[in-house]
Amino acid sequence: MQDPNPLPWGALDRFQAQFIVRKATGNSYNNYVAKTKLTTKGHFASKTVVKVEWNGSGSLASKLNADTELNDMIAKQSVKDATIYVEPTEVAVRIRSKWDNHIAFGITKELFEIYDRIAGHIKSV
Repeated sequence: MQDPNPLPWGALDRFQAQFIVRKATGNSYNNYVAKTKLTTKGHFASKTVVKVEWNGSGSLASKLNADTELNDMIAKQSVKDATIYVEPTEVAVRIRSKWDNHIAFGITKELFEIYDRIAGHIKSV
């Protein structure tokens, strides 16, 4: 049986905002890897974030865990927006969230403040 709703060919409408912090990581690559670990309550659309922790083996993750005001700001976001990845590249450190389609894509003022605060911690490591 043929699929009545076939997927389109070519590029899909998926976007991702990436915030780049210019920072040479050198050999300390693991120092700059971090990801949020969310504690949630509820199910499906009513799922909310209760607590935010940062997973990572370096000093950046410990600095982010120590910033309780930042973690409270992230806990007020949706589950999708509260999922944040910090990854080093060759000459910079990237802060990103999940992929969105063209309708849901956007950065709120609160998200920008969160990413800006994370960037400040990256610069201080």
